[in-house]
Amino acid sequence: MHFEKRSHWSGQLGREMGFNKYGHAGKPVIVFPSSGGSQDEFADFGMIETIANHIDAGRLTVYTPSSIDSESWLAEGKSGHNMAKAHNQYDKYIISEFLPLIRHESQWGGKIMATGCSMGGFHAVNFGLRHPDVFDVVIAMSGVYDARFFTGDFGDDMVVYENSPIDYLNNMTDAWFLDQYRQNHYIVAVGQGNWEGPHIEATRQLESTFANKAIPGWFDYWGHDVPHDWPAWRQQFPYFVNNLVGQGIL
Repeated sequence: MHFEKRSHWSGQLGREMGFNKYGHAGKPVIVFPSSGGSQDEFADFGMIETIANHIDAGRLTVYTPSSIDSESWLAEGKSGHNMAKAHNQYDKYIISEFLPLIRHESQWGGKIMATGCSMGGFHAVNFGLRHPDVFDVVIAMSGVYDARFFTGDFGDDMVVYENSPIDYLNNMTDAWFLDQYRQNHYIVAVGQGNWEGPHIEATRQLESTFANKAIPGWFDYWGHDVPHDWPAWRQQFPYFVNNLVGQGIL
Protein backbone atom coordinates (compact mmCIF):
# COMPACT_ATOMS: atom_id res chain seq x y z
CA MET A 1 0.00 0.00 0.00
CA HIS A 2 1.26 3.44 -0.92
CA PHE A 3 1.75 5.54 2.24
CA GLU A 4 2.87 9.11 2.87
CA LYS A 5 3.23 10.99 6.17
CA ARG A 6 3.24 14.69 5.35
CA SER A 7 2.42 18.21 6.44
CA HIS A 8 1.67 21.48 4.71
CA TRP A 9 1.31 25.10 5.70
CA SER A 10 -2.17 26.40 6.50
CA GLY A 11 -2.62 30.11 6.10
CA GLN A 12 -6.09 29.79 7.63
CA LEU A 13 -4.68 28.28 10.82
CA GLY A 14 -1.22 29.84 10.74
CA ARG A 15 0.65 26.58 11.23
CA GLU A 16 1.84 23.35 9.66
CA MET A 17 -0.94 20.77 9.53
CA GLY A 18 -0.03 17.11 9.41
CA PHE A 19 -1.83 14.45 7.44
CA ASN A 20 -1.31 10.91 6.19
CA LYS A 21 -2.21 9.49 2.81
CA TYR A 22 -2.98 5.82 2.14
CA GLY A 23 -3.40 4.68 -1.44
CA HIS A 24 -2.50 5.61 -4.99
CA ALA A 25 -5.82 6.09 -6.82
CA GLY A 26 -9.58 6.21 -6.48
CA LYS A 27 -12.18 8.27 -4.67
CA PRO A 28 -10.63 10.43 -1.93
CA VAL A 29 -11.78 9.80 1.63
CA ILE A 30 -11.22 12.31 4.45
CA VAL A 31 -11.13 10.70 7.89
CA PHE A 32 -11.69 13.05 10.82
CA PRO A 33 -10.03 11.85 14.06
CA SER A 34 -11.75 11.10 17.33
CA SER A 35 -11.30 13.29 20.42
CA GLY A 36 -7.62 14.02 20.86
CA GLY A 37 -6.72 11.79 17.91
CA SER A 38 -3.85 12.37 15.51
CA GLN A 39 -3.25 11.82 11.81
CA ASP A 40 -1.92 8.35 12.71
CA GLU A 41 -4.91 7.24 14.77
CA PHE A 42 -6.96 5.57 12.02
CA ALA A 43 -4.06 3.32 11.07
CA ASP A 44 -2.87 2.79 14.66
CA PHE A 45 -6.28 1.36 15.62
CA GLY A 46 -6.43 -0.95 12.61
CA MET A 47 -9.06 0.91 10.59
CA ILE A 48 -6.96 1.31 7.44
CA GLU A 49 -6.32 -2.42 7.40
CA THR A 50 -10.06 -3.15 7.35
CA ILE A 51 -10.41 -1.59 3.89
CA ALA A 52 -6.90 -2.34 2.60
CA ASN A 53 -8.31 -4.39 -0.28
CA HIS A 54 -10.16 -1.37 -1.65
CA ILE A 55 -7.16 0.91 -1.19
CA ASP A 56 -4.79 -1.55 -2.87
CA ALA A 57 -7.27 -1.99 -5.73
CA GLY A 58 -7.17 1.75 -6.44
CA ARG A 59 -10.79 2.24 -5.44
CA LEU A 60 -10.12 4.56 -2.49
CA THR A 61 -7.38 6.90 -1.31
CA VAL A 62 -7.62 7.77 2.38
CA TYR A 63 -6.45 11.09 3.84
CA THR A 64 -6.24 11.53 7.61
CA PRO A 65 -5.79 15.20 8.52
CA SER A 66 -4.99 16.29 12.05
CA SER A 67 -7.56 18.36 13.92
CA ILE A 68 -7.69 21.40 16.19
CA ASP A 69 -10.46 20.08 18.45
CA SER A 70 -8.45 20.95 21.56
CA GLU A 71 -8.76 24.60 20.50
CA SER A 72 -12.40 24.40 19.43
CA TRP A 73 -15.04 21.96 20.71
CA LEU A 74 -12.84 20.45 23.43
CA ALA A 75 -11.20 23.68 24.61
CA GLU A 76 -11.51 24.23 28.35
CA GLY A 77 -12.62 27.67 29.45
CA LYS A 78 -13.78 28.83 26.01
CA SER A 79 -17.28 30.09 25.35
CA GLY A 80 -19.41 28.15 22.90
CA HIS A 81 -19.17 31.09 20.52
CA ASN A 82 -15.38 31.01 20.51
CA MET A 83 -15.33 27.23 20.20
CA ALA A 84 -17.43 27.51 17.05
CA LYS A 85 -15.32 30.39 15.70
CA ALA A 86 -12.20 28.27 16.07
CA HIS A 87 -13.91 25.37 14.33
CA ASN A 88 -14.91 27.63 11.44
CA GLN A 89 -11.22 28.33 10.82
CA TYR A 90 -10.69 24.57 10.62
CA ASP A 91 -13.63 24.33 8.21
CA LYS A 92 -11.99 26.96 6.01
CA TYR A 93 -8.71 25.05 6.19
CA ILE A 94 -10.31 21.77 5.07
CA ILE A 95 -12.38 23.30 2.27
CA SER A 96 -10.07 26.03 0.93
CA GLU A 97 -6.62 24.46 1.54
CA PHE A 98 -6.72 20.71 2.20
CA LEU A 99 -9.37 19.87 -0.40
CA PRO A 100 -7.53 21.72 -3.21
CA LEU A 101 -4.36 19.80 -2.29
CA ILE A 102 -6.26 16.52 -2.60
CA ARG A 103 -7.84 17.53 -5.90
CA HIS A 104 -4.54 18.69 -7.37
CA GLU A 105 -2.55 15.57 -6.63
CA SER A 106 -5.35 13.06 -7.25
CA GLN A 107 -6.86 14.81 -10.28
CA TRP A 108 -10.22 13.83 -8.79
CA GLY A 109 -12.90 16.28 -9.90
CA GLY A 110 -15.94 14.65 -8.33
CA LYS A 111 -17.32 14.61 -4.83
CA ILE A 112 -15.47 12.85 -2.03
CA MET A 113 -16.26 10.86 1.12
CA ALA A 114 -16.14 11.93 4.78
CA THR A 115 -15.95 9.53 7.70
CA GLY A 116 -14.99 9.32 11.34
CA CYS A 117 -15.71 7.75 14.72
CA SER A 118 -16.98 9.54 17.84
CA MET A 119 -15.81 13.16 17.47
CA GLY A 120 -14.85 12.25 13.93
CA GLY A 121 -18.44 11.15 13.33
CA PHE A 122 -19.67 14.60 14.36
CA HIS A 123 -17.21 16.20 11.96
CA ALA A 124 -18.14 13.86 9.11
CA VAL A 125 -21.84 14.73 9.42
CA ASN A 126 -21.24 18.44 9.98
CA PHE A 127 -18.86 18.79 7.03
CA GLY A 128 -21.10 16.60 4.89
CA LEU A 129 -24.21 18.65 5.57
CA ARG A 130 -22.52 22.06 5.42
CA HIS A 131 -20.79 21.16 2.14
CA PRO A 132 -23.02 18.71 0.26
CA ASP A 133 -21.44 19.81 -3.03
CA VAL A 134 -18.09 18.49 -1.75
CA PHE A 135 -19.06 15.31 0.12
CA ASP A 136 -21.49 12.84 -1.42
CA VAL A 137 -20.80 9.93 0.94
CA VAL A 138 -20.73 10.19 4.74
CA ILE A 139 -20.10 7.29 7.11
CA ALA A 140 -20.42 8.48 10.71
CA MET A 141 -19.95 6.09 13.63
CA SER A 142 -20.95 6.87 17.22
CA GLY A 143 -21.07 10.63 16.85
CA VAL A 144 -23.10 13.37 18.48
CA TYR A 145 -24.87 15.80 16.19
CA ASP A 146 -26.01 18.52 18.59
CA ALA A 147 -23.43 21.21 19.40
CA ARG A 148 -24.92 21.56 22.89
CA PHE A 149 -22.97 18.41 23.78
CA PHE A 150 -19.86 20.61 23.65
CA THR A 151 -21.14 24.11 24.37
CA GLY A 152 -24.20 23.72 26.58
CA ASP A 153 -27.20 25.90 25.76
CA PHE A 154 -26.09 28.33 23.04
CA GLY A 155 -29.24 30.45 22.90
CA ASP A 156 -29.41 32.41 19.66
CA ASP A 157 -25.68 32.24 18.87
CA MET A 158 -25.67 31.72 15.11
CA VAL A 159 -21.99 30.71 14.93
CA VAL A 160 -22.71 27.68 17.13
CA TYR A 161 -26.09 27.05 15.49
CA GLU A 162 -24.46 26.76 12.06
CA ASN A 163 -22.34 23.89 13.44
CA SER A 164 -25.17 22.00 15.13
CA PRO A 165 -26.53 19.59 12.50
CA ILE A 166 -29.73 18.71 14.34
CA ASP A 167 -30.62 22.40 14.57
CA TYR A 168 -29.71 23.76 11.16
CA LEU A 169 -31.02 20.71 9.31
CA ASN A 170 -34.32 20.87 11.18
CA ASN A 171 -34.80 24.44 9.94
CA MET A 172 -33.40 23.91 6.44
CA THR A 173 -35.66 25.20 3.68
CA ASP A 174 -33.07 26.00 1.00
CA ALA A 175 -34.01 23.89 -2.03
CA TRP A 176 -30.42 23.69 -3.29
CA PHE A 177 -29.19 22.10 -0.04
CA LEU A 178 -32.16 19.75 0.20
CA ASP A 179 -31.70 18.61 -3.41
CA GLN A 180 -28.01 17.92 -2.78
CA TYR A 181 -28.79 15.98 0.41
CA ARG A 182 -31.30 13.80 -1.41
CA GLN A 183 -28.71 12.86 -4.02
CA ASN A 184 -25.97 12.02 -1.51
CA HIS A 185 -25.45 8.94 0.67
CA TYR A 186 -25.50 9.14 4.47
CA ILE A 187 -24.76 6.27 6.82
CA VAL A 188 -24.98 6.92 10.56
CA ALA A 189 -24.20 4.00 12.87
CA VAL A 190 -24.14 3.53 16.62
CA GLY A 191 -23.77 0.62 19.00
CA GLN A 192 -26.09 0.13 21.96
CA GLY A 193 -23.48 -1.11 24.40
CA ASN A 194 -21.19 0.58 26.90
CA TRP A 195 -20.57 4.34 26.60
CA GLU A 196 -22.98 4.79 23.69
CA GLY A 197 -25.88 6.39 25.62
CA PRO A 198 -25.69 9.99 24.35
CA HIS A 199 -24.65 8.79 20.90
CA ILE A 200 -27.77 6.61 20.58
CA GLU A 201 -29.99 9.56 21.42
CA ALA A 202 -28.09 11.82 19.02
CA THR A 203 -28.46 9.27 16.23
CA ARG A 204 -32.20 8.97 16.84
CA GLN A 205 -32.59 12.75 16.76
CA LEU A 206 -30.70 13.00 13.49
CA GLU A 207 -32.70 10.13 11.98
CA SER A 208 -35.93 11.90 12.88
CA THR A 209 -34.70 15.11 11.31
CA PHE A 210 -33.70 13.30 8.11
CA ALA A 211 -37.17 11.74 7.94
CA ASN A 212 -38.88 15.09 8.47
CA LYS A 213 -36.92 16.54 5.55
CA ALA A 214 -37.41 13.48 3.31
CA ILE A 215 -33.64 12.92 3.12
CA PRO A 216 -32.65 9.28 2.53
CA GLY A 217 -30.24 7.90 5.10
CA TRP A 218 -29.16 4.57 6.56
CA PHE A 219 -29.35 4.76 10.35
CA ASP A 220 -27.99 1.53 11.77
CA TYR A 221 -28.30 0.57 15.45
CA TRP A 222 -25.93 -2.25 16.38
CA GLY A 223 -26.39 -4.63 19.30
CA HIS A 224 -26.37 -4.07 23.04
CA ASP A 225 -22.97 -5.79 23.11
CA VAL A 226 -21.46 -3.19 20.75
CA PRO A 227 -19.61 -0.48 22.73
CA HIS A 228 -18.28 2.97 21.92
CA ASP A 229 -14.83 1.66 21.06
CA TRP A 230 -12.46 0.78 18.26
CA PRO A 231 -13.25 -2.96 18.04
CA ALA A 232 -16.84 -2.04 17.15
CA TRP A 233 -15.79 0.54 14.59
CA ARG A 234 -13.38 -1.96 13.02
CA GLN A 235 -16.43 -4.13 12.30
CA GLN A 236 -18.75 -1.36 11.21
CA PHE A 237 -16.49 0.54 8.83
CA PRO A 238 -15.65 -2.27 6.35
CA TYR A 239 -19.25 -3.49 6.53
CA PHE A 240 -20.52 -0.15 5.25
CA VAL A 241 -17.71 0.37 2.74
CA ASN A 242 -18.25 -3.11 1.29
CA ASN A 243 -21.97 -2.41 1.03
CA LEU A 244 -21.38 0.83 -0.87
CA VAL A 245 -18.92 -0.92 -3.18
CA GLY A 246 -21.48 -3.63 -3.80
CA GLN A 247 -24.04 -1.00 -4.80
CA GLY A 248 -21.57 0.67 -7.15
CA ILE A 249 -21.57 3.87 -5.08
CA LEU A 250 -17.86 3.51 -4.32
